[in-house]
Amino acid sequence: MIIVLKAEASDEDIQRVVEKLKEFNYGAHISRGENRVVIGAIGEKRMEEKILIMEQISSLPFVEQVIPILSPYKLVTREFNPSGTKIRISPDVEIGNDQIVIMAGPCAVESKEQLFEIAEFVKGVGAKVLRGGAFKPRTSPYSFQGLGIEGLKLLYEAKQKYGLPVITEVMDPRDLEIVAEYADIIQIGARNMQNFTLLKEVGKLRKPVLLKRGISATLEEFLFAAEYIMVGGNSEVILCERGIRTFSDYSRNTLDLTIVPALKYKTHLPVFVDPSHGTGNFRYVPSMAKAAIAAGADGLIIEVHPHPERALSDGPQSLTFSDFRRLMDELKSIANAIGRRL
Repeated sequence: MIIVLKAEASDEDIQRVVEKLKEFNYGAHISRGENRVVIGAIGEKRMEEKILIMEQISSLPFVEQVIPILSPYKLVTREFNPSGTKIRISPDVEIGNDQIVIMAGPCAVESKEQLFEIAEFVKGVGAKVLRGGAFKPRTSPYSFQGLGIEGLKLLYEAKQKYGLPVITEVMDPRDLEIVAEYADIIQIGARNMQNFTLLKEVGKLRKPVLLKRGISATLEEFLFAAEYIMVGGNSEVILCERGIRTFSDYSRNTLDLTIVPALKYKTHLPVFVDPSHGTGNFRYVPSMAKAAIAAGADGLIIEVHPHPERALSDGPQSLTFSDFRRLMDELKSIANAIGRRL
């Protein structure tokens, strides 16, 4: 259930609700909006017990409304936060408002020179977040696996020099502490969408998480993965569509853009799209990036490299500098047309 408190409710009132929920063995997830505090009750009860609890909480003078949640996921449902979640990444970057946020950078951090060249360029054309892989999950054990901790340090140096927040992937719970030390946003890749141990650990952080959809995950499975993170206490979750596996063989994956409006309807969480992994081909990235924005995505995560033919990871899907500059200009026009900004 969702408990909406009156605007004048105090911290003591909030605590009274939390304590009341504890009496019935419910957990509590507190969400503070601009004008209201909303508390999500976490737990399962028989219907008659739920009715009793709802009646008792509704009778409290500072409670405005108690809303039963019928969906199987309780915290990610739009009912929990109808106005949508906004996530502050830095003083200049907030995800989930009218601004479309572009995250851009190399698939993998290869060297200081490479990373700094890319960071300077993508910032100059309007990207707001620097992406870069330090720990790389690769299909082949013989492929480049990333620079590891050295890569994290280079990302942090680039952040300090160019003022761009950093997003990078964590694959192993044992690496979470060190990744969280350097990154502004933690990325959970498609392969780990159902790594529940990792999701639970990320849920303990107080740091934004970008969760990528698994290669064969349904919408419900995707939302349950996000629920794992939120149940742990971390409400700053960004959902990212990055393509699913189908019978089509002309692209690396099939970018499922229909999930963007479906997610916007089902959940209050921001929705991003990764057209680089979604297509696997630089020729298709601009078209799908523009389509994603038109479909309602709150942002994009795009791979950019000065020399894709020499990239150590995913060169075929990386945009050159000139291609990315052209795309950013086109995205501005689309954003303006739908009443948003880049």
